[in-house]
Amino acid sequence: MTDTAPAGAPLVLFDSLTRATRPFAPIDPAMVRLYSCGPTVYNFAHLGNLRAYVFTDTLRRTLNWKGWPVNHVINITDVGHLTSDADEGDDKMEAAARRAAKTIWEIAAFYTEAFKADLRALNILSPTLWSVATDHIQDMIAFACAIENAGASYALDNGLYFDTSKVPDYGRLAGARGEEVVGRIAEVEGKRNPADFALWRRSAPGEQRQMEWLSPWGPGAPGWHLECSVMSMKYLGSQFDIHTGGIDHREIHHCNEIAQNQAFTGSERSGANFWMHNNFLVDRGGKMSKSKGGFATLASVIDKGVHPLAYRLLCLSAHYRSELEFSPEALAAALTRLTRLVIAVEQLRGQAGEPEWIRLLDESAASKGASLAYQRGVIEAGLAPRAAALIAQFDAALSNDLMVPQALPLLEQALTDKGLAPDQRLRLVASFDMALGLGLLGTARIDLRVRPADARISESEIEARIAERQQARARKDYPASDRLRDELAEMGVAVMDGAGEMRWDWILDL
Repeated sequence: MTDTAPAGAPLVLFDSLTRATRPFAPIDPAMVRLYSCGPTVYNFAHLGNLRAYVFTDTLRRTLNWKGWPVNHVINITDVGHLTSDADEGDDKMEAAARRAAKTIWEIAAFYTEAFKADLRALNILSPTLWSVATDHIQDMIAFACAIENAGASYALDNGLYFDTSKVPDYGRLAGARGEEVVGRIAEVEGKRNPADFALWRRSAPGEQRQMEWLSPWGPGAPGWHLECSVMSMKYLGSQFDIHTGGIDHREIHHCNEIAQNQAFTGSERSGANFWMHNNFLVDRGGKMSKSKGGFATLASVIDKGVHPLAYRLLCLSAHYRSELEFSPEALAAALTRLTRLVIAVEQLRGQAGEPEWIRLLDESAASKGASLAYQRGVIEAGLAPRAAALIAQFDAALSNDLMVPQALPLLEQALTDKGLAPDQRLRLVASFDMALGLGLLGTARIDLRVRPADARISESEIEARIAERQQARARKDYPASDRLRDELAEMGVAVMDGAGEMRWDWILDL
């Protein structure tokens, strides 16, 4: 990597702290440093949570696609996050362990792996580093000591609290904090300011938590906000390039991170040059209610027979800063769009053959954040001016604060542009998909056939009836053929005459 910015359109990103879009340039021209708030691993990730990681993955892929290597850290919160984000209630991990009659460590290990499995299903790249909170307790104690020595905290009977009056412009990231936001912050006797928050929560007298450590403020556990300041600085430095998270973190959690960073460094620096937040996944129709059997998790989407990449495509169809309305109809439309893309790519590969460069896609997916400049150079070599113009338009869309909804039609245009040779179109799709992450060259149409959890017939039974129906058609026994087709439809199976190896698909009830 040279000290010059990657070629192509200048990248501009929206910074939540300044509420403005501005040009991006990394602090170190040779490496972008990116930190993403990870999950609290006490339960399965909600679909709304997963939207944040599709957004972060798109950001990282875009940075790599534009030529920057990325050092990407995602934390795993396995301690300290209370049932309210406002430092009150029970520890989420402790509560989950009691419900399941397991240790916190067992709960954390199970849901950490479940979360990583969700990311793999969504084709989200692994970060450079997974940073686990309980591996950094001593770092957090030292960090809190430094804040205390700086005079920015005070002790109460139940722990150590950050004094938000000691840092400049506390809460600026949240903008105008309404009464409803202030009201979310726990009222604790002795707090100097309503927005003050716990750096360390001392265990109550006579209480023995599953997770607690000795500290200068007594045995206990760190406050939730502490870990991200500690781990981001440890691995990315006191001022790095980009910090991402869901918009719900903008009001309290990230404000508290910034305050901690400022007290620790004795400066007005926030810790990151850009604070980026994705907006909410909105459920206006109540279709994501777990109690109603709705789409609460990625597993629930798969149980309905929908391939997880359809949810990724649904997320990409809206700009990350816009609310994304979830509905079964929107999910079905995303699956239909994905199916058309996969079929078109399959047909294109049949025309273009299997060039050796295709292996670069699998090889680059194993990266921990390396630049994709080499891969793009090989894949885009020799593109005609017409194809190069599409690359430029795609780059311009991504470079405009990740305007993926404008980039997706260019992918579809590349697939269908008869003015380009099949090899040229395949190269365009490959380049575009390194940024989009839809896995189009590694997904076959038959891969999108996902068995619904409530299916009443096995695949072997379906194949037997399809074969019986083909025999009936061969002997021109059309009433028998129609009867078998109708019986399969009654069992939730659609017969697909003339669809090659597919032959049938599930009828989805979303």
